[in-house]
Amino acid sequence: MQLPILITFRDVAKTPDIKEFIEQQARKLEKFCPHMISCRVAVERPQKSQRAGNPYRVRLDIAVPPGKEVVVVKDPLDNDMRDELRTVILDAFKAARRQLDALVERQRGEVKRHEEAVAFVTRLFPEAGYGFIRTADGRDVYFHRNSVADDDFDRLAIGTQVRFEEEEGLKGPQATTVQIVDKPGVRITGLSADSPVLTTGDARTGQRESAKRKRTGKSKIRRAA
Repeated sequence: MQLPILITFRDVAKTPDIKEFIEQQARKLEKFCPHMISCRVAVERPQKSQRAGNPYRVRLDIAVPPGKEVVVVKDPLDNDMRDELRTVILDAFKAARRQLDALVERQRGEVKRHEEAVAFVTRLFPEAGYGFIRTADGRDVYFHRNSVADDDFDRLAIGTQVRFEEEEGLKGPQATTVQIVDKPGVRITGLSADSPVLTTGDARTGQRESAKRKRTGKSKIRRAA
């Protein structure tokens, strides 16, 4: 383990075999969740004259980054009176495994959503104040200028790489937050090589062509006059 296992006994005999059994169960948990950073185990007998249920209480406190904690408590009334201490300890670790399983799945889902929440701008309608982004899985998602972070809507161009948060709107998926990552000229990691991303040179060429068309148009107007 990254940190030593802390085992405490209260009104229960601290025997080498029980200590070794607890460490074995903790090592099994570590194999399943290798990034757990601490494991505290408390074994106690709350009432020596306990008549109903098993006399043992076992508590596990397991810390998992970032800032997560798995807590399992097996109280005397949770167990059969005939259960041995090993059985109570084993049940506690099984419950911890179930909680860790759910936690790991949630964390994997959060990582997956974070990885997918990258896209690039494919269509822009500056006068109307909206546009569309293309996600890594090929979907087109609508966004409004009000959803662009730091009031950066006017900085957007075709090919701008963005991070975004998405929700389902009345007319389909829409981005509730759009934040610029890279301007055109940087290809987005994870997208196909034929994705329509402009280079900086392409953008400059387009600007020159636009200016040339404007000059040509003005010349035609003067000749017509």
